[in-house]
Amino acid sequence: MSVQLETEFSDQNQNGVNRPIVRFQKVSKSFDDQEILREIDLEIAPGEKVAVIGPSGSGKTTLARILMTLEEPTSGIVEVDGELLWHKKVKGKLVWADEKHLHRIRGSIGMVFQHFNLFPHMNILRNVTEAPIHVLGLSRDEAVERAITMLEKVGLADKLNAYPSQLSGGQKQRVAIARALVMRPKIMIFDEPTSALDPELVGEVLAVIKEIAAAGDTAMLLITHEMDFARDVADRVVFTDGGRIVEQGPPKEIFGAPDSPRLKSFLTRFRTGR
Repeated sequence: MSVQLETEFSDQNQNGVNRPIVRFQKVSKSFDDQEILREIDLEIAPGEKVAVIGPSGSGKTTLARILMTLEEPTSGIVEVDGELLWHKKVKGKLVWADEKHLHRIRGSIGMVFQHFNLFPHMNILRNVTEAPIHVLGLSRDEAVERAITMLEKVGLADKLNAYPSQLSGGQKQRVAIARALVMRPKIMIFDEPTSALDPELVGEVLAVIKEIAAAGDTAMLLITHEMDFARDVADRVVFTDGGRIVEQGPPKEIFGAPDSPRLKSFLTRFRTGR
């Protein structure tokens, strides 16, 4: 695969003063000849909740997957808490990072997927304690204590010994949220967390995410098609189309007084279901 490697990047705010927890600089991503992301510039402040909306194929999920190191960028720079994610700086130039570096930085990031990704052969308690024990190195007692606290937060403290097959879709997604939060990430990614749920189960998951967003200081990147949810939870809404950021701003402005014709059209069609 041919990859364009940037040779320098901005060092501003590297002393930690007003430093974003996440920074995308000129990030592009192509699959074969199809460009999915086009020179994305985006910063997320510590504790900030950013919702990304847009039509299917606009690059929303690819943005999240690059941050989670599930897809590598074709070009551009990603930083997490002031550290390069996909690259290392060596003698003033950037080289691709190795898996050890990716693994270390990835420890600051939690992600909740569309399809839960729970281990079917493990009960709920073990699903939530596996990573704290094997990745963070916590003792079993520490991991269990932390897991129970998180499962209580998502309303599932009574399901410790249940298996994923015994839970509803909404309950599975709440377990997935607890599993991500138990790692105490600096940034949480939610990639369309309700898209695989039956309509009657969507509300329970969104309510949990809203409560976590309101109570915690963890930054969040929320990829969603739930416009009311984005309006209620996000500090800032980013609208993408054609792999670019078309417009961004506070929810009140994005939903109440959109500036670009493309965003106006998207919101109109979304509201009317066309």
